[in-house]
Amino acid sequence: MSEYLLDSNIIIDFLIGRKKAIELLGEIKKIDHFPAISALCIAEVQLGVKSGEKEATNKFLESLKVYDLTRAIAGRAGEHIREYKSKGIALSLIDTLIAATCIINDLVLVTYNTRHYPISGLKLWSL
Repeated sequence: MSEYLLDSNIIIDFLIGRKKAIELLGEIKKIDHFPAISALCIAEVQLGVKSGEKEATNKFLESLKVYDLTRAIAGRAGEHIREYKSKGIALSLIDTLIAATCIINDLVLVTYNTRHYPISGLKLWSL
């Protein structure tokens, strides 16, 4: 079972060859041979694929375990958005769905954008 879910920013940096992301994924692969991704992150990554990058991008994405959106994840995300909105904090729908995926599946989210994920109960990889 996967222990870590990679956010799209980590994957994008890895695919464009940023040293920090390459080293980070190397570390994670030592701990978790099958890191995961949300189906939503696949869409985010695919949005930016340029001509000539499609084959390498798809090959990498296919090497990851994928967590699909479920009723439970959608429900939990809605609860979080409603809760944080009452506190005056606006959460992104996609980021909240990714966070809910991690919470429900007991995964650690690996992201550079920790400020996008102020959700209690979410485990984040400390970068």
